Amino acid sequence: MLQHWFGFSAPRFPGDEWVAPIFATVVFLYGGLPFLQMAVPELRQRRPGMMLLISLAISVAFIYSTAAFLFSLGEDFYWELVTLIAIMLLGHWIEMRSVRQATSSLDELARLMPDQAERIGPDGDLQTVAVSALQVDDLVLVRPGANIPADGEVVEGASAVNEALLTGESTPVSKAPGDRVIAGALNGDGSLRVRVAATGEGTALAGIMRLVRQAQQSRSRTQILADRAAAWLFYLALAAALLTAVAWTLAQGFDSQVLARVVTVLVIACPHALGLAVPLVVAISTTLAAGNGLLVKDRLALEEARQIDVVAFDKTGTLTKGQMGVAGIQAFSGWDEDDALALAAAVEGDSEHPLAAAVRGAAADRGLKLPAVSDFEAIKGHGVRARSAGRQVHLGGPRLLERLNLALSPEAQAFAEQAGAKAQSVIYLVVDGEMAAALAIADILRPESAEVIRRLHAMGVQVAMITGDSRAVAEAVGAELGIDHVFAEVLPEHKDHKVAELQAEGRRVAMVGDGVNDAPALARANVGIAIGSGTDVAVESAGIILVNSNPVDVLKVFELSRATYRKMVENLIWATGYNVVAIPLAAGALAWAGILLSPAMGAVLMSASTIVVAVNAQLLRRVRLGVL
Repeated sequence: MLQHWFGFSAPRFPGDEWVAPIFATVVFLYGGLPFLQMAVPELRQRRPGMMLLISLAISVAFIYSTAAFLFSLGEDFYWELVTLIAIMLLGHWIEMRSVRQATSSLDELARLMPDQAERIGPDGDLQTVAVSALQVDDLVLVRPGANIPADGEVVEGASAVNEALLTGESTPVSKAPGDRVIAGALNGDGSLRVRVAATGEGTALAGIMRLVRQAQQSRSRTQILADRAAAWLFYLALAAALLTAVAWTLAQGFDSQVLARVVTVLVIACPHALGLAVPLVVAISTTLAAGNGLLVKDRLALEEARQIDVVAFDKTGTLTKGQMGVAGIQAFSGWDEDDALALAAAVEGDSEHPLAAAVRGAAADRGLKLPAVSDFEAIKGHGVRARSAGRQVHLGGPRLLERLNLALSPEAQAFAEQAGAKAQSVIYLVVDGEMAAALAIADILRPESAEVIRRLHAMGVQVAMITGDSRAVAEAVGAELGIDHVFAEVLPEHKDHKVAELQAEGRRVAMVGDGVNDAPALARANVGIAIGSGTDVAVESAGIILVNSNPVDVLKVFELSRATYRKMVENLIWATGYNVVAIPLAAGALAWAGILLSPAMGAVLMSASTIVVAVNAQLLRRVRLGVL
């Protein structure tokens, strides 16, 4: 065919008839050897697949051509054989390249680890040592722009550290003495001295790589289905090839054209695309998850997430920030909210009470400048007292008002009742015996929680909340967020009972918890989603781990599960649909219309189907997860 296209004919010389057989034998033994070698395990394991089909096709072509040449049986098949092997090698190379690209994230993670570290000796001297030589409790210097060599705790210095490898967030995280850092994270402009807490396989980065590798190697239900289909396709291809040989031989007698039809059927039926359809999607989805702060321990958990119809959240630290904050403020008597909050924060400056921390945090969030205070005094059971700019300032709850003989104004009473309906605590700022402001204190809802729940509802997923808080607090949070099922005053060891109740109603439940107190519930749920705390990435009771305590990451799980399944289905439809059309065409079903496929064209179509599947799987990388 190629000679005909380009008007080429080989020069004639004595013994030229041996050129094609010799060169074809070299190509068969060298280029075909990889396929022959990979067919051996399929035979041994009695799991015939693509390599056995390819080996069968090229072996039939080579044996027939050799016999035809040596015994003058007719036209040989050497040109087609060589072209076939070349195209098959090209297709196999493209497949392997796609798989390498899909799994390259492990190599990228490994490259984050520096080879050397600067260890600080007992006398303060610096020693450059291999990272593998570091031990727990060693003190290391991390210079600006360097990767942190081991998990540890900052003992001196301040800097912003990029922890995107663990969290998926590119925004640097401020680090100061007492904060934890992870191996592989990129240090910013500051210099840090870090006390080593874990090295080698004990680091968070090693844990992430281990989980990614395990997830990529785990088999999904869809993969098992594809493997069975590939095995059946092998037998279908053999039957089609045998039927083709019999039909063409009866129609026109046995010759090289009959062999061409048989070889084309064997080649075009190779389940290359079918075998690649699911594993490539699995590899890409797992690495995509790791880059978005999701660590997949169990492939089946990610696959099943698309079928979940109820997500049960543990409230504290997930839907809320897990710390007290100022949920609302009402100023009175001509006071400005910011001025009142700044004065309250100043008065609470020396207090260790959680409510005091909430007030100080709210002032810091607003960037307020605090006035000077003096004569601070804690009034046990009532609140605190101090002086500022010559004024007597009190801050406390309802018992403080009783102590000061102050009654609530109608405006203050309405604010207190509104806060009480949401199970919020109220404290009052009193200046020179006159009420200046009221502050509502509560476990602050995450700003994104309401939108996440709205998006889950849009996906057709209901939301439940399981918490040990009082019913008033739980129902207030549930009403504000639009939660469908609220379970309050539940002990940690009984949370799994609530999951079982939902499952008894025929629902498929995903549980989102911290992986420690919620371990029984995570294990009972159809999909357990654990919140990883910093470097604690190996939570045994969950199939999926969220590195952050951010509810947006729960959306990512469902979005990735659905996108992954969609790509798997698309690839399987293409791979099987291609064979349904291509096998009859290869057998010569349209020969009456003058349409016949050569073995080389069959190899081109087979390789093209593989490329389509590979490209479609790569498009999964374009999915944007958790975008609010």
